[in-house]
Amino acid sequence: ISYDTTRTITAEQFRDVLVRSTLGERRPIDDPEALAAMLTHGNLLATAWVGDLLIGVSRTLTDFAYIGYLSDLAVDTAYQRHGVGRQLIAVTRARMGPRSRLLLLAAPAAVGYYPRIGFREQPHAWIIDQGAPLR
Repeated sequence: ISYDTTRTITAEQFRDVLVRSTLGERRPIDDPEALAAMLTHGNLLATAWVGDLLIGVSRTLTDFAYIGYLSDLAVDTAYQRHGVGRQLIAVTRARMGPRSRLLLLAAPAAVGYYPRIGFREQPHAWIIDQGAPLR
């Protein structure tokens, strides 16, 4: 397994790994334009490869100094429980600033994963959907 932060991926490759990871259940996999925009506007992409097969991706929005939002961590189910997700996070953190923290919203199936690898739960997170009224 090789890891890279310079290799670009296509929206189709992204879609494929999202589907193979089960993260596709919560991502716009049937909207190629949205997937392309997600890749274009995320500013830190770490990928995991077996030969030419993309098996994992970590997509982060960061300022490289203070904070990064890990918006996607997807690993092909055939390669889960082999340290791929942990290594993608390590590669991501290595590219961020020395004081920068990483935050994320866990997929329901991954809630137990993040505390096991060192993340601390934060009780003060909020989300509002697009189109929901701001009161």
